[in-house]
Amino acid sequence: MAEPLVKTRIEERVAILSIAHPPANTLSRATLGDLRAAFEQVLADASVKVVILTGEGKLFAAGADINELGALHVAAEGEEFARQGQALCALIETSPKPVIAALNGRFCLGGGLEIALACHIRLAEESTQLGSPEVHLGVMVGWGASQRLPRIVGVGRALELLLTGRRITAQEAERIGLVSRIVADGAVLTEALTLAKQLAALSAPTLKGTLRAVFTGLNEGFVRGAAFEAARFGALCEHADWREGTQAFLEKRPPHFQDW
Repeated sequence: MAEPLVKTRIEERVAILSIAHPPANTLSRATLGDLRAAFEQVLADASVKVVILTGEGKLFAAGADINELGALHVAAEGEEFARQGQALCALIETSPKPVIAALNGRFCLGGGLEIALACHIRLAEESTQLGSPEVHLGVMVGWGASQRLPRIVGVGRALELLLTGRRITAQEAERIGLVSRIVADGAVLTEALTLAKQLAALSAPTLKGTLRAVFTGLNEGFVRGAAFEAARFGALCEHADWREGTQAFLEKRPPHFQDW
């Protein structure tokens, strides 16, 4: 039986998904399928409150499988491949549970960056390089980077990166807002776990509501996003976590929130 291309382990209420397709953690069709299955499994697990995505070995992911890209010669087949990656990224972005990308090792490139863009928080190691080099192969991004990257770093910076295929350092990525934080080489998973456990101690309905409010506004506009925010704020008033959180603050003690 073949080794899984994505490994899953759960530590307390945090699921850690590791891309395991050596030597470069290439994102083949099979890897995409295993990654989607792994995400669906942890999203359905009520004991999991936060998800971390990282790479096995020396890098996060070097991008799509070039052999598979080179074999695409029919428009319908190319579009289907793009939609497979887009569906995975949409699953990650719309997760009701926070998803942290722990960008380890030397590279987060191409499809690897597109998947990282769909995560809610990105941490990178000092030596990690990020980029969208597809243009140098005569292809373009296909898993949503043309939409997500401008929203994260602004249109001008996104166009420069997408049109030139330039790789950037973790330091530049942090400066332009592409990653939230830089950590020492070899320490990104530890830092991601610390952050994930902090999030896992919070109210799951509040985390879910916040994520949905943000993406409702981004995808449907300010008015719809604000309307959802107000409706969700009202709904949370009736949840036990609202009462527990406010009461704990008044009693000067840590709150004890429900899992879901």
